[in-house]
Amino acid sequence: MTSAAPDSPTAPSAPEPEKKGLGSTALRLLSALPLIPSVLWLMFWAPKWAFEVFGLVWIAICGHELMSMTIPESRLARVWGTLATVGLTAAMLHAPNASALVGALLVLGVGGLFVALAAPEPIEDASRRLGWLFGGPIYVGVTLGAIAALHQQAHGGAWVLLSMFLAFWSDTGAYFAGRAFGRTKLYPKLSPKKTVEGAIGGLAAGVLGALLLQQTLLAGVLPWLDAVLLALVATALGQAGDLLESLIKRSCGVKDSGNIMPGHGGLLDRSDALMFTSAATFAYVTWILPLRG
Repeated sequence: MTSAAPDSPTAPSAPEPEKKGLGSTALRLLSALPLIPSVLWLMFWAPKWAFEVFGLVWIAICGHELMSMTIPESRLARVWGTLATVGLTAAMLHAPNASALVGALLVLGVGGLFVALAAPEPIEDASRRLGWLFGGPIYVGVTLGAIAALHQQAHGGAWVLLSMFLAFWSDTGAYFAGRAFGRTKLYPKLSPKKTVEGAIGGLAAGVLGALLLQQTLLAGVLPWLDAVLLALVATALGQAGDLLESLIKRSCGVKDSGNIMPGHGGLLDRSDALMFTSAATFAYVTWILPLRG
């Protein structure tokens, strides 16, 4: 019996050569490293307005990515949604009183009204577009705006860094704990790779990061018990925020919110947990910490 010719349909295909390249974790790290010195300078040494401008640009990109995912069919709605996101953040930072902030919300509502009527097609998707025109600026602009608002507080750079530690240390801890010990799926419908063990590792890493800053940049400012409790609440909210963005992406049929950084996807993908860790930290700094004095 003769063997099949090399180009015969029945011939076994040769194995593809193994592709060599950076792993996703190494690629993420290498692409983020150049940004770290600039971000630290903005947080601790640059004028306050420079960090605010940086934050508004960050929020504009995240808002654009969200609108591009959720309202791909209407350019007018995407542009207005992005502008409304940045505008709501600016109003949150500079509104002199509650009435001015309410006025900004009214502008958001009236603008959404006119955009919806100016570009109604396709009509069967109008309710979805309206939902994101009103909800998107709050989802991105208010939660990420908490970072810029934190920076305006005393020890602002340290509080911002704490928010980042709670988000990024938790993400890293969850990744490695999940790889080492992950057995029980956390929420397979939204994120098949996430595990309960990874989530617990993420909480532990968040607590460790909070205690590190409590002993250094926030020594004498943040009580250690508060650091632990804040880390547990904020990192849990951050993990939920990660799942929430996964839900949004799955409903839109996309894998990443964008491709702005190699290995990271979109900027919104890197901010989904930070939105809620910063919101929790801001709530603590403005409402709870004064009572502890």
